[in-house]
Amino acid sequence: MSAIQETVAADRRPLPGEPPVPPSSSAPPPFPGTETFRERLRRGAAAFGPALALFGAVKLIGFSVFMLLLDSSGRFHQLDPRFGGGAHPWDVVGSWDGWWYQQVAQFGYHPELIADHGGFFTAQQNSSAFFPLYPGLMRLVSDCTGIGFYGAGMLVSIVSSFAAAAGIFAVTRQLAGARAGVIAAAVWGAFPGAGVEWAVYTESLFVALTVWSCYFVISRQWLNAALITFIAGLSRPTSMTLIAGVALSAAVALFRRRDGVLAPLSAILLPPLSFFGYIGWVGYRMGHWDGYLTLQRGAWLHFFDFGKYTSDAVTHILTGDNNYLFAYPTEDLIAVLVLFALPCLLVPLLRLRPPLVITVYTLGTLVLVLGSQQMFGTLSRFVLPVFPLTIPIALALRRLSLPSLATVLGVGAVASGWFAGYVVFELGIP
Repeated sequence: MSAIQETVAADRRPLPGEPPVPPSSSAPPPFPGTETFRERLRRGAAAFGPALALFGAVKLIGFSVFMLLLDSSGRFHQLDPRFGGGAHPWDVVGSWDGWWYQQVAQFGYHPELIADHGGFFTAQQNSSAFFPLYPGLMRLVSDCTGIGFYGAGMLVSIVSSFAAAAGIFAVTRQLAGARAGVIAAAVWGAFPGAGVEWAVYTESLFVALTVWSCYFVISRQWLNAALITFIAGLSRPTSMTLIAGVALSAAVALFRRRDGVLAPLSAILLPPLSFFGYIGWVGYRMGHWDGYLTLQRGAWLHFFDFGKYTSDAVTHILTGDNNYLFAYPTEDLIAVLVLFALPCLLVPLLRLRPPLVITVYTLGTLVLVLGSQQMFGTLSRFVLPVFPLTIPIALALRRLSLPSLATVLGVGAVASGWFAGYVVFELGIP
């Protein structure tokens, strides 16, 4: 029995109407062969309904506060539609990276490296820095529905956010019980950086793929894990940490000879093809094998520097000095608080001895985020995909009564409209 299961066994408080479930049987039982589709749908709604409903409520509250703050300030009217502006408050969530994704969805890619001799940048920004899965889905949804690229991007993100919440519930339920799973899904909806979950951004789609990939690994469904991880490899550069976690877990399964050979082997060999395939294609089109990395470094000043920039930015912020690269005081202060919170969440998570895939993905992503030069304020967004950090919070909150829990999550939801929405999009850069 794992440490997480021991915790659950010692303190198991099921949701109202939920029968006690021993840790060893926390996974849902297989559907009987005679069960109809309606019965399966009813079973799924009963299992996932509370988590999705609570997540939806948290997101709706936070998004409403975000829109109200935008409308009351009116600041977005003076900003460029590409950079946090627009004709309406809701246009803001389609700006910044959202503008680039809409460009890719509409015009496709034209990979090239063009020198830029002005300022800090050595290359002009190019859409090939953005991975193809999300804009490809935007184009597909737009063509099928006619709602336009902004509407398609929002639809993909919102639907994906609920798929991600369902996955967070499923993984946490496997490890810590249903009540903790419901709370973890809601906490993710108010996490720092959660404003991009309902925006023209990739986070919701990537987390949905990541969390279900982890779920399939934990439940040893290797073929499903291989396919989902392969798709995730087309979503974001940080998918490399998920690919590594799945591959290492599959290698352990091969070594222990638990699940045959072909299924775990597919989880090792298939996922890297999508990630390296896109990186290789960009490099080929640019005529440089490292074209993608060169573009990221020269056009976005984004590269791995072993934490030098992070350390420099934190030092300046703590001493009240804004003379550092990409300084956005309010957003950066929140990023410092997120940085200080990471050990407080990571240590309890690791003490619970989570499955290997979660450990590798969590640690690997944090190393990439903290060890790279990027806009420091974006730390809260780049930490958002590290969904396992919600598990220690959920285990702590599951001991609260329903009124107390509702108060905590409600306040968090309201506050997230400011710190995860307005600050990120208007006072900084998401």
